[in-house]
Amino acid sequence: MREAGEKRCRICGKRGALIAGFLGVCLECIRRRPEEAVQLAGEAHRRGRRLFGLPEAPPHDPAGTACVLCGHHCRIPEGGRGFCGLRTVRNGRLVHWAGTPQRGLLHWYRDPLPTNCVADPVCTGRHQFGAHNLAVFYASCTFDCLFCQNWHYREADIQRGPFLSAEELAAAARKDTYCVCYFGGDPASQMPHALASARLLAQRGVVVCWETAGNAHPKLMDQAVELSLQSGGIVKFDLKAFDERLHMVLTGASNRQTLENFTRAARRFEERPAPPLVVASTLLVPGYVDVEEVRRIAGFIAGLHPAIPYVLLGFAPHCFMPDLPTTARSHALAAVEAAKSAGLQNVHIGNWHLLSREEYEE
Repeated sequence: MREAGEKRCRICGKRGALIAGFLGVCLECIRRRPEEAVQLAGEAHRRGRRLFGLPEAPPHDPAGTACVLCGHHCRIPEGGRGFCGLRTVRNGRLVHWAGTPQRGLLHWYRDPLPTNCVADPVCTGRHQFGAHNLAVFYASCTFDCLFCQNWHYREADIQRGPFLSAEELAAAARKDTYCVCYFGGDPASQMPHALASARLLAQRGVVVCWETAGNAHPKLMDQAVELSLQSGGIVKFDLKAFDERLHMVLTGASNRQTLENFTRAARRFEERPAPPLVVASTLLVPGYVDVEEVRRIAGFIAGLHPAIPYVLLGFAPHCFMPDLPTTARSHALAAVEAAKSAGLQNVHIGNWHLLSREEYEE
């Protein structure tokens, strides 16, 4: 999307193909010198967000107005904006440009089934030939992933939309609408809208699914899990990293809320193991999400329930990491073995077609 810059670690000076030029920090330094790495990564995130007119960091003004929709817990000053860009404060009151039941910033489309669902190996939709998924793409996010595969949500116009109410979105369902999946961006920053429309769709017999980084407020995430449980849907958590420092470098945010919400959802796995209520996925970003990181994520999941499906996804160069290679087949296969050795029983590669047979060049 942008010029990569010099592929050199600004901490240790190492050069290599697996260092993202825009970020300018290598994995070894993220693990060994995390404070410096997080600081330099913060500069990269702020630089990237300025390009799209987004707030550079979550505001935490002691005198500001609190927004509690996600794990950032923004305290927004008068006239300022929350990190997701959808909320401001006027006369001491929180104003929502979007994300309420009356107004969601999104677009939707009908995706014929079976489709490239993250949970495809275990999803009931894979057998629904002739039906479709109502794919709901929210144009906002509470994370700032430098490798984002759907980065164009950042170009959404919060003044002009497109906007839809929860009722208008639910009205898009037809007799051949088998399921709905809320993704983006991410539904976390617009959960009141998503939940309102999901309830209407569930009442019409539509299976409710979510694809999220899990950064929503726990009470909102619990409601999403309940809707999927009752409707026969799946909550797909994107676990981008287990190490909080690596997560902050890559996404600009902590993963504490994600891990808490995943833990809460996983504890309900036995209530409906088939189709599984919860599925986890991880994007195998070359140079950053290595086999060791997958092992740590898998160990965390296995400690909650070893039968939770885990889907490993191939990376394609995108966003601010266009200079990294596509995930190598050897990387993905080694990650599968690492996840199994950590105790998981149900591990899959989600998009074989993206994997490269070429080995990485350091």
